[in-house]
Amino acid sequence: MSSIVTAGRIVSNLRVVLLAILLSPPALLAGSPTDANSKPNVLFIAVDDLACTLGCYGDVLARTPNIDRLAASGVSFQRAYNQLPLCNPTRASVMTGLRPDTINVYDLDRHFRDEVPDAVTLPQAFQQAGYFSARVGKIYHYNVPAAIGTDGFDDPPSWNRTVNPKGRDKDDETLIFNAEPHRAISGALSWLAANGTDEEQTDGMVATNAIEIMREQKHEPFFLGVGFFRPHTPYVAPKKYFDMYPIEEMRLPFSPADDRDDIPAAAFAHNCPIPNYGLDEPTLLQATQAYYACVSFVDAQVGRLLDALDDLDIANNTIVVFWSDHGYHLGEHDGIWQKRTLFEQGARAPLIIRAAEGSTDTFWATGPCRRIVEFVDIYPTLTDLAGIAAPEHLAGRSLRPLLSDPECDWSGFAVTQVLRPADDRLAKPVMGCSIRTDRYRFTEWGEGEHGVELYDHHTDPGEFNNLAVDPDANSRRVIDRMRAELRKHASGRVPSTPFNPARL
Repeated sequence: MSSIVTAGRIVSNLRVVLLAILLSPPALLAGSPTDANSKPNVLFIAVDDLACTLGCYGDVLARTPNIDRLAASGVSFQRAYNQLPLCNPTRASVMTGLRPDTINVYDLDRHFRDEVPDAVTLPQAFQQAGYFSARVGKIYHYNVPAAIGTDGFDDPPSWNRTVNPKGRDKDDETLIFNAEPHRAISGALSWLAANGTDEEQTDGMVATNAIEIMREQKHEPFFLGVGFFRPHTPYVAPKKYFDMYPIEEMRLPFSPADDRDDIPAAAFAHNCPIPNYGLDEPTLLQATQAYYACVSFVDAQVGRLLDALDDLDIANNTIVVFWSDHGYHLGEHDGIWQKRTLFEQGARAPLIIRAAEGSTDTFWATGPCRRIVEFVDIYPTLTDLAGIAAPEHLAGRSLRPLLSDPECDWSGFAVTQVLRPADDRLAKPVMGCSIRTDRYRFTEWGEGEHGVELYDHHTDPGEFNNLAVDPDANSRRVIDRMRAELRKHASGRVPSTPFNPARL
């Protein structure tokens, strides 16, 4: 039956393509838009610290109807992986299309132009093609929340305009509950069920300002970066979103009793070295509720953006990209929270792309794609879809084939890394590097000196059984093969360029 359906789909698609060829003007057949009206817009939506806690990624608890409808009208990459699970490095990598070892950005302080001053960023590439480029909210690292309302740690050449909303969530910080008072609220489990409306919150203002720019620019091609701050800590959202997730429905993730016995110490982030920060279960369940509340709050703002595209009659000519800068832990592996790990939950993050009908292809698939892709693929994908020039030597490749056929041959892998500072567990800084294939995840710390991990996702999707501890002959072969591929893309060495240990 499946072969019959596939054959029918191919025939149907060929008919669509042939009809489009007969009706298309010469400029479209040439594969490159030639005037302002034919250039697709780009709506580039970034979310801070969002795990795959979305309905379209299989989370049965999440209430995310708007992101789910975007996924239903585009392709949701179910296995997309960031390059370094920390805000500044991952965003710099996405925006330059280069890996961390090329831009030498591993902490929250270093700017990518310190290493690659002449880099042409993704929005710059669109500017050079005649686009208006704007940012509202957080796209590059923003030193959140202290810099809300300012340009902060940004890249001025990337934008023609920047807008930095500051909502009542910033003014109400004294009301925020901090479960770890010794930490700043930006790094602690902290939350607030806020009074007031969505539009009063910073992220509500981000959506409002972005819609205004779309309205102003609807007749000219634009690249619009829209960066939401939640669900980054502190978890702040209007109270109605908390009410969507009753505490009695919250659960902490399962971990075997001996889960940590075969995990190297370096695998645990330095800011979360003990299980659950030592907090009790009722507090952790409240934090889980608050996180999901923020996810639904952001979902509502995404819905406002999608509705605006329809209202302005520009949806069909706008490429929509939705991504989170990295994954996020909510208690996995007996109490890991937040980011900075090379486990699946830290390395994997949402990525949804809806191509524009005005792009050079005439047929785009919809639905999930389970091929392995990387965030460095975002840059070449967007320039490819828009038919504009991209710099040479980008690290990724265009996902265009998967947007046409999510099941096409791909042979993908993903490389993620993170730098650990010296602490009471590690006598010196240690680089961790991980490679994910369709079946396996292989990770080594300090080129293996501080630990090695191998997980078989066919039999162990929770990454509970480290096959590298006592590897059999097959596991040794897998380790040798994956280590050789990993070293092609990440050296595993501590960088000689500057980094701030306090900001890793």
